[in-house]
Amino acid sequence: MSIIEEIDWKKMDGLIPVVTQEAQTNEVLMLAYMDKEALDLTLSTKIAHYFSRSKQRIWKKGESSGHIQDVVDILLDCDNDTILLKVNQTGVACHTGRKSCFFTSIETGETISDVEINTASSYGVLDNLYHTIVERKHSDPKSSYTAKLLQGKENSMLKKIVEEAGEFTFAVKDNDTEEMIYEAADLTYHVMVALASKDINPDRIKQELNRRFGLSGIEEKNSREEN
Repeated sequence: MSIIEEIDWKKMDGLIPVVTQEAQTNEVLMLAYMDKEALDLTLSTKIAHYFSRSKQRIWKKGESSGHIQDVVDILLDCDNDTILLKVNQTGVACHTGRKSCFFTSIETGETISDVEINTASSYGVLDNLYHTIVERKHSDPKSSYTAKLLQGKENSMLKKIVEEAGEFTFAVKDNDTEEMIYEAADLTYHVMVALASKDINPDRIKQELNRRFGLSGIEEKNSREEN
């Protein structure tokens, strides 16, 4: 029986938690999830693949940044519902540029590890914006506008989208290029805040746009009406 068949996938609703550890030091790098396909890809390629719950798709660790994880060993726990992945980490595991995703003390709030690599250029601007918004969900609303939006009334957050959409529309009508760019940026930010409030990663928008390539506008509209 293969390792995949030993796992109680039904018990875990198709996803299994994965603790990823640096093979040489045993430092815990991250916690992620795998479905059967992700585990199969990891076994066959010897490179870590996970299932992203926010992106709702399989992703190869390091697909954007190049910070891949070469798999050394895969261990299954005694209950057949958790995996320990031992890897050789290229670069860093955390999108913040730190070696490990675990760097904040719950007791003191202190950051216990420094940024090792500037990862800003490794990801697209929308990914960086989304991660920044998510990180500020629990910040002090007195010092963070993003936190104020996310912790305030939902109607207030949504009204900003309507407001910015209107300002963008007027900029287009006035044929003001600089104002169009400025207002489009404002609108994008507020849409991203709304998406983050519902834990919807912008990658899912990219997937939907990619799905529509090859479809005419009429075909796409009809497909939605049929559903």
